[in-house]
Amino acid sequence: MILAFLRPFPFARPPRVGFRSQSSFIIQEPPSSAPRIVPTPLIFVSATSWDQTSSRQGFSVLAQMYAEKGYTCLDTDLSIPTDKISALDMMQHFESELSTIVKTSSNPFPPILFARNTICLITQTYISSHPASGLVLISPPSSNHAHGLPEFNYEPQFPIVVVDTPGGMERLQAENRLVKENRVHRIVVDDVEGQEAFVRMEEWMDEIGI
Repeated sequence: MILAFLRPFPFARPPRVGFRSQSSFIIQEPPSSAPRIVPTPLIFVSATSWDQTSSRQGFSVLAQMYAEKGYTCLDTDLSIPTDKISALDMMQHFESELSTIVKTSSNPFPPILFARNTICLITQTYISSHPASGLVLISPPSSNHAHGLPEFNYEPQFPIVVVDTPGGMERLQAENRLVKENRVHRIVVDDVEGQEAFVRMEEWMDEIGI
């Protein structure tokens, strides 16, 4: 598990905590010991009150570890509306919440968004109408139809990487439109929460010039 690789950060800045409506976010800034300062922020997206699976697992640790490498990281947890609404309206709500958090962070550079499992639907909704420097989808759904949503029709004009286990990637290659796209990168690892995944995603960010 990736938790085994976490260690205390020397001279780390205390994380900044913010709230928007019922959504919350923590900003992890690079410590003074970071080897460099990366201008492009990383945003780890979750919505625990909506998706109660393992979609958030490991994100707080990833945010801290990438901060140590010099990235400013936003660890977010989006709220859900109190009224019963359609799946499409729910995605629009999450898009609005995430957009406001991105603006609140006051970083002028388009972010790289990280999402896992069902939350990948939120980040793909967001990038359909907002700028981004990249998109990391960890074990995304094979299709949108099971969640009451139409398939996305955006073109991958910026770097996208899909991260999954061998078995998960095999299923995605059969059904997921992005994985079938030649311009989309693929990372296959034995454990999406392990050290290998952390290193391979960092290597991918280096390759795309972040």
